[in-house]
Amino acid sequence: MTTKKKYILPFIVLMLFAIMASACGNGASSGTADNDNQGAAATGGTASNEATNTPNTITYSSETGPIEIPAKPQRIVALTNGPNVLSLDVTPVGVDKWTAENLLFKDKLKGVAIVSEEDPESVSALNPDLIIAGSQMKNLEQLSKIAPTIVYTWGKLDYLDQQLEIGKILNKQSEAQAWIDDFTKRAGELGKEIKAKYGDHVTVSTIEIFDKDVFVMGDHWARGTEALYQAMKLNMPEKVKNDTLKEGYHSLSLEVLPEYMGDFIVLSRDMARDNEIMKSSIWNKIPAVQNKHVIEMDTKAITYSDPTTLEYVLSIFKEGFMGAGK
Repeated sequence: MTTKKKYILPFIVLMLFAIMASACGNGASSGTADNDNQGAAATGGTASNEATNTPNTITYSSETGPIEIPAKPQRIVALTNGPNVLSLDVTPVGVDKWTAENLLFKDKLKGVAIVSEEDPESVSALNPDLIIAGSQMKNLEQLSKIAPTIVYTWGKLDYLDQQLEIGKILNKQSEAQAWIDDFTKRAGELGKEIKAKYGDHVTVSTIEIFDKDVFVMGDHWARGTEALYQAMKLNMPEKVKNDTLKEGYHSLSLEVLPEYMGDFIVLSRDMARDNEIMKSSIWNKIPAVQNKHVIEMDTKAITYSDPTTLEYVLSIFKEGFMGAGK
């Protein structure tokens, strides 16, 4: 997801790159199909089934200009947006290591090659007919000589538009739109149920803990934030909103952590490790902790904002907010 200077610890930069590489995305529109006309090439892409010189192709107006791609690509290398592709029941022939190591996709990707833009030869060896890459990646010119290469810039698409664009290039736009409509409806309904139970002004803070570092997330930083704040329309504390506005996240010291905590805490962490912060007196005096209003999720499964990940976090939120004993 973006290239911010989050390398306070190596883990955070890896997570950052994962989000950037996944384009979990936020922001404005990036592309459209001719029969939907969502935007122009300057802000995105358009796919068209109008006549081209080559049969079975479409023209997609990407960030880098019009590009001719297969109407039904069969051998996709997803250097970014792999989870979005997988969520439409298409298995790439190659993906980035972050997608391959994600807990939600490891089983789906057995036998799929792990490749990198830094090694174009490894991409070429897969004989792809379409490559999906991030605009920040290296060797884009070399990659474009291997196969048509569609480039996305993180931040130009929100999480829903990103899925719709992937649907267009896979000839699965209707499936993508159906999921968008269904998910936003179900997530919105859950948000209303939560507010009915806890009050319209209930607040939720999303944080990530790794060793001694704590980060609080804004409304478009994966970890379920798009579902919580955009689809479910739950509130974050004003201090969180203000301090995450610029970069999408904010680093916290343990001493100020309570100031950023809402009525509920969504906690992203390595579930296989103990954490000293969670053993501290400061943590255990936070009202949400004392009220057992902490919803924990494994960081390794929630660093993307694709349909598979969002469905996963939505089920956790439903149980965490509305389950037995709540």
